[in-house]
Amino acid sequence: MKKSVLVFGFIALLIVAAGVFVGNKDFLLGEKTTLPQTSTQEQVVSPQTVTVAPTTAPVTQAPATSAPASTAPAANVTATQAPTTKVPYSSSAPIYKNPAFKPENITGSYDETAGTYTGYKPLPTVTFRVDDPDNTRGLSTDVIGHSFGVAKDSKPHQISIDSQNYFDKKSFNAVTYDSKSAEKVLYLTFDCGYENGYTFKVLDTLREKNVSAAFFCTLDHIKAEPELIARMIKEGHIVGNHSTKHPNFGKISRTRMAEEIEIVENHLRTNFGYSSPYFRFPEGAYSDSALDLVQSLGYKSVFWSLAYADWDTSAQKGKDYAFKTVTSRLHPGAIILLHSVSADNAEALGEIIDYALSQGYVFKPLTALPK
Repeated sequence: MKKSVLVFGFIALLIVAAGVFVGNKDFLLGEKTTLPQTSTQEQVVSPQTVTVAPTTAPVTQAPATSAPASTAPAANVTATQAPTTKVPYSSSAPIYKNPAFKPENITGSYDETAGTYTGYKPLPTVTFRVDDPDNTRGLSTDVIGHSFGVAKDSKPHQISIDSQNYFDKKSFNAVTYDSKSAEKVLYLTFDCGYENGYTFKVLDTLREKNVSAAFFCTLDHIKAEPELIARMIKEGHIVGNHSTKHPNFGKISRTRMAEEIEIVENHLRTNFGYSSPYFRFPEGAYSDSALDLVQSLGYKSVFWSLAYADWDTSAQKGKDYAFKTVTSRLHPGAIILLHSVSADNAEALGEIIDYALSQGYVFKPLTALPK
């Protein structure tokens, strides 16, 4: 009897074990990764929320008086934090005018104790703010070498016309020729990177003919020839900014551009009591970004519509060549670029001026350029 009970008990245990195996075979065989739920209540997992401190003071809103209060329960709204991104420069932003620089041709008052080369009191130095230093607007940085074409028949070349139209369309405050004046006006400018012994003669001729000009000078030239620069200023000529070291502005950063201009500006202010809002790009090389940066500092970029290969001191061709080349390319509104290192220019300048005047032209300073 006892033996039979033991047999039946053993069989019962086998049956129970088989039932457990069948109900949980997936788990027991490793084909299920979670234990079965033991509760009949559905498990709800709430999404994780992050509390973000407000970046501005909360706004207190007055209670509404016109609409009845809603009896519906308030909805649970979870705010999603926007990712932090770099805010791009607004293309609709107004053209920035640098408050440190007032765009006018000025000198300090005369004072024998000023301690400057001109005797004019030093002007306050400026610190330029660089607008959009990283060019987040994506202005073109493609390098453009200024081209003007050879004018003839008393008309500017189409290249000069196209350049001026482009500058005007983009509001770059740049000029390659005066397209607005009705009279036959000319603007005489010189580039000065170093002294070759002829600038004094050029100044003598300008004084004799009562013509003012603009001399675009690098910092090295200004430092090397302070008496010459002082004479230009005191005789009523414009000393324009031509950068410190004459770099290609199409290949440097906007911050470096501003530094190049600021250093020259402050040297003139401190040592000559002088300031002028005219800039000429070294090598005539620029980009849209560079033009934008220069005008944002308060300067007008001055190019040219009449020039010739006069800078090579080893290839001078004589006074007559200089005279014929320049006078054959005259046109109303022309901005003439000459180099003061040229012996030919120094010799021919008086006759060039006389011829232009005889043809009804009038010489004006850059300050007379139409706005």
